[in-house]
Amino acid sequence: MMDGPVDGPMPQARPFQPHQQGGRFAQDVHSVTIHARQRTFYIDLKESGNGKFFKVSEKSRGGQKTTIMFDVEDLDKFISAFQEMKTKLV
Repeated sequence: MMDGPVDGPMPQARPFQPHQQGGRFAQDVHSVTIHARQRTFYIDLKESGNGKFFKVSEKSRGGQKTTIMFDVEDLDKFISAFQEMKTKLV
């Protein structure tokens, strides 16, 4: 987990919404929205017939959207990488 305060407003949870991913339905388990400068980030925990996964999307002020997805088994690797990067900010 992150130490210290988070800059800007706290992330907001979004209500449950079913989504279709690659022709198969993936259901939202939990979603968080982060408003940062001129971008909005959406972090979604989803579940499909193949298991749970994360979908992280960025939407810029101009409307361009970029998305990455990764399996829940890799979450600790992402957290570790962000924690390492955070130490380089000092």
